[in-house]
Amino acid sequence: MEELEHLYQEWSGAAPAKMERLPGAGSNRIYYRMTDSEGQSVIGCIGTSRDENHAFVTLTRHFTKRQLPVPQILAVSNDELRYLQTDLGTQSLYDVLQRGREAGGRYNQQERALLVKTIRELPNIQMRGARGLDWSCCYPQPEFDQDGVLFDLNYFKYCFLKATGLDFHELKLEANFRMLAKDLTAEACDAFLYRDFQARNVMIAPDSSVSFIDYQGGRKGPYYYDLASFLWQASAKYPDKLRRDLIAEYYDSLKNYTEVPSERHFTERLNLFVLFRILQVLGAYGFRGYFERKRHFIDSIPPAMDNLRGLLQNTTAIDAYPYLKEVLKGLCELPQFAPREVKVTKRADGYKTAESNVYTPHPQDGPATFSKYDGTGPLVVRVFSFSYRKGIPEDESGNGGGYVFDCRSTHNPGRYEPYKQLTGLDEPVIRFLEDDGEITTFLQSVYRLADAHVERYLQRGFTSLMFSFGCTGGQHRSVYSAQHLAEHIHEKYGIEVRICHREQGINQLLR
Repeated sequence: MEELEHLYQEWSGAAPAKMERLPGAGSNRIYYRMTDSEGQSVIGCIGTSRDENHAFVTLTRHFTKRQLPVPQILAVSNDELRYLQTDLGTQSLYDVLQRGREAGGRYNQQERALLVKTIRELPNIQMRGARGLDWSCCYPQPEFDQDGVLFDLNYFKYCFLKATGLDFHELKLEANFRMLAKDLTAEACDAFLYRDFQARNVMIAPDSSVSFIDYQGGRKGPYYYDLASFLWQASAKYPDKLRRDLIAEYYDSLKNYTEVPSERHFTERLNLFVLFRILQVLGAYGFRGYFERKRHFIDSIPPAMDNLRGLLQNTTAIDAYPYLKEVLKGLCELPQFAPREVKVTKRADGYKTAESNVYTPHPQDGPATFSKYDGTGPLVVRVFSFSYRKGIPEDESGNGGGYVFDCRSTHNPGRYEPYKQLTGLDEPVIRFLEDDGEITTFLQSVYRLADAHVERYLQRGFTSLMFSFGCTGGQHRSVYSAQHLAEHIHEKYGIEVRICHREQGINQLLR
């Protein structure tokens, strides 16, 4: 750190007034925000690899000449292990999208606009950034090739697949790996492959413009890779429709920089790179999670497996590699990677119940006790919206009522004239609430609580569960919340849900 401070002093003529170490992610590089006495800051980096730093510095200077949205290099140490760059701020695209991720992939209009802006800017750095670039500066290799693909595929095999305990024929799998590597590199492409294009590496300025960082692993290669890397980021939870929309935006933007293949060919090639990227990511998660025991990467494995499961179900790209497909299907069927949704089955008597192993008892719990309500019939969930001025809804089942959630802490659209005659079922109100974001954060806590309760009630055969949402007038926030919880439970568990928006006189049955 002293050497970095000395580099800053040589550049600015004075020692930094403040040095703040920034949180690290998957890299071994260490970053500091270095601030002078007037509050102006730059970013200082300490790297462990001269070649990696050299790649970033050289690429950044080239991109700056091409007038691409990247930081500027301010100073570099003689050994190239330390450098200073302009500070692009504290907010990444990953930060901005937090509420959408926590809402299970329900991104509001502002978040979607930033995603579109980012994905349309990607071809700019890929195609214009490649023009006149000396590829020999790239680290650890100048071009995407078969050897690199096989390295990543074997990384997946040794660091993830073998760690799961799944039995497989190594020679058959290796043969399919070689076929996949050949197909991935079959088409020449003179684009800059960013390689680590993800939301954490996109910085958002106060005016909502986007800039790019951490491309030091880039090289010459196919542009499909970065698109797959971004849209199938495990933690992002992009809905399928949003993915399709963003692919269309990228395809349209790409036309401004190069001749594009047909949409069908583009989609087929993209799916091939999605497959490769998922395997590559699982290899990284396996090493960082299973071997280095880093919690973040262990937690990222289930959503990555969900991506793999979805790919196997929705594309034929993998059919050309039959043994690989067989292995991946077996991987998805392992108990530790089973879908986290509770499977609901219909009994001969017509009752719907969850599988008996939803909750595994602990030996120290002792024998279970049972209620007179256990196993008496199918579960029916009733969800109400109401106005606190008119009192909490009564429970007709005789069980004394259930959950009551107060929505009055969230932003009220009823305070604004355009929404006063509308309800939480109308699109303008829905957009107001979702763009604001408070209600979606509020509901995430409700969903977790409700899911746990529904699963337990299904297991025990309980017949009635009640949720009520109240606000000032029972018109906007409570109606929105009740409707969304009802649809969430119905879609996830397939059980009967009865909705009552009491103050609106609206009743709905979801069978």
